[in-house]
Amino acid sequence: MSLALIDAREWQNRFDLETGRKSSKQGPLVDMLGKVLSRHPYPGDVNEGANLWVTRTALDLVDHYAPDLVCLSYVQQFFANRHFSHAADTRDIMYRSAMVQAMTFIEATGYTPVIVGTGPLVPLKNDIDLSGLDGLAISSNWSARYCGLHRPSQNDLAIIQSIEGVERIVSKADWIDTFYHVEPDLEVEADPSLMPDYLIVAKEGYAFKTLGTTLRKPVNVPANNFEVPVYTTLDTGSGALNDIRQIKNLVLKGLDTRKIALILLEALDMSYFPPGTVMCANAADWFCHEPGDSFYLTLSTGRHQPFVYPAGYRYFDQDAEQIKFPFSGYMTAIPQNTLGCATPKRSIAVGNRSMFMHMVFGVDISIECFARNLFNQGLMGVIHRGDKFAERN
Repeated sequence: MSLALIDAREWQNRFDLETGRKSSKQGPLVDMLGKVLSRHPYPGDVNEGANLWVTRTALDLVDHYAPDLVCLSYVQQFFANRHFSHAADTRDIMYRSAMVQAMTFIEATGYTPVIVGTGPLVPLKNDIDLSGLDGLAISSNWSARYCGLHRPSQNDLAIIQSIEGVERIVSKADWIDTFYHVEPDLEVEADPSLMPDYLIVAKEGYAFKTLGTTLRKPVNVPANNFEVPVYTTLDTGSGALNDIRQIKNLVLKGLDTRKIALILLEALDMSYFPPGTVMCANAADWFCHEPGDSFYLTLSTGRHQPFVYPAGYRYFDQDAEQIKFPFSGYMTAIPQNTLGCATPKRSIAVGNRSMFMHMVFGVDISIECFARNLFNQGLMGVIHRGDKFAERN
């Protein structure tokens, strides 16, 4: 049973992560985590101190838990530039500051780095408004490239094909088959009946306006990043590091002899990375992972993961009585085969990507901002495993 601690600055409460019910669970690890949360209030997603918060909180948790594996995400620069316009020199400072924070953590702890960028943003060219179709088009606040289409009419398909910003329309079967060609033992974890009949793919620089896109209009959106930068001082052996799916095994092998920090820097491209950085594939054929759940899960599991929560999923048609994990956004089960699950060593995650840190890495302890649609509601800490703390304390 995983325990969630929510800290809203003026109070802390404990909950069972799966059911959302209040918990009376206590103990030294719960006390330790609660104190770390109270020492580091979250400044907000676009606040210039948000990335410094990640570093300081992670260092505090390292001091009190001594993990072998640390997973961090620095995301302030992504949020700030997705929704607000900044001068080029201001953006440059944000991106460089994110790398500085990553290196500050490495220098302070001596962990061996594996640093992954999600690739650059590009200016929004235009919206693709699909609100007037006969069928149902569904995108999300955090996706620009993909939109699901349910039960379209023939007229819908003709209209969509004529829209300037649309790159392609892909049937559900062809979408799934794209990944079967890459991973023949692929498991589609989503309910197929709730998946879209078609996936609409936007050209670079366009974003969908549909049911589900309730946030303010973006100023910038992720580029079509079919490759992303990866920097590490780990020995990659005889084989070249050229795909983000290789990172999981690289980290696990490195943990045999050293402590590892896997660090994600959203919106950063190769120009902000140190010498020795390589570009790694982030795609299957025409599909590239946007910054988000499928990108994080692909890193953590070593397998493409576009179907845990696929684009255009009719989440509102799920059986409400069966939905679990109310603090975990759209995820209704803890993903399996993640990095933290694959190592018996101590592990933590800290980041300002809300809801992702406690689910996608499977680590013993995680701390993340408890923010929804850029609204700051405090912090959440999650304990998936407490036995390792008892073993060495």
